[in-house]
Amino acid sequence: MAILSIQSHVVYGYAGNTAAVFPLQRLGREVWAVNTVEFSNHTGYGAWRGRALGSELAGELVEGIADRGVLNQCEALLSGYMGDADVGDAVLAALRRVREAAPEALYCCDPVMGDLGRGFYVKEGIPEKFRREVAPQADIVTPNQFELEALTGINTAALKDALSAIEALHALGPRAVLVTSYYEGNNPTGGAPFTQPDHIDMLASASGAVYRIRTPALPFPSGMAGSGDLCTAVFLSRYLESRDVKTALELTAGSVYGILEATRKAGRKELSLIEAQGELVSPSHSFTAVKL
Repeated sequence: MAILSIQSHVVYGYAGNTAAVFPLQRLGREVWAVNTVEFSNHTGYGAWRGRALGSELAGELVEGIADRGVLNQCEALLSGYMGDADVGDAVLAALRRVREAAPEALYCCDPVMGDLGRGFYVKEGIPEKFRREVAPQADIVTPNQFELEALTGINTAALKDALSAIEALHALGPRAVLVTSYYEGNNPTGGAPFTQPDHIDMLASASGAVYRIRTPALPFPSGMAGSGDLCTAVFLSRYLESRDVKTALELTAGSVYGILEATRKAGRKELSLIEAQGELVSPSHSFTAVKL
């Protein structure tokens, strides 16, 4: 069985498919990677070279896979950063092709749009594409707190309102929601300055149950990228194993924290995915999810 991953690609560093494919493979998953952009490095550096590859090429590559008669081996479609809004159409077309061949396949959508302190960093039209067309088709959606607010229009500074936003996101269609980073007391889309607490939460919800897991916050230089892509990839793999959001959340939190800790200790500006790859399979840290 395989995961079809439609995301960005960078030559140097880790973001999009470069942050997702190796972790999925290390966890024993076959991955078919389709790149939506080809950049020299992620945009957090402020300068890069390369270009968006567009929807036509993505669609052509998926059709090439279909020609091989192997789409029935696809257990999940994973999508992330889209260089242009029309890439969303290619993702949805790929989803239709996958579900024709493998009706039980899951679609995991990482609605990459922006982040705390940076705001939106995607082209005009992409947030609306995620909100109206792409996210409602997903089985799993994995926004950060900024993206949760952008998708629902709900101020999430208070935990009770964040839970309402998660409920509103479920109402769009997804059966499982993972909020990859949540900072209680912060309103990322409301214009207030972001304040960094000493911890970071993740929230996961499915079947009427919501779980929170808390880890220490590790300070990193501005522009650090790839942790959300990594988080989504690990969560998808662990959810495919267990079909349980609590189990998937706990294993994901342990792996991501371990890799981030190793990255910080090494003083790197890019994720220590290779050096700390053991954290993917056997996390050295254990965190317990609490039901809210």
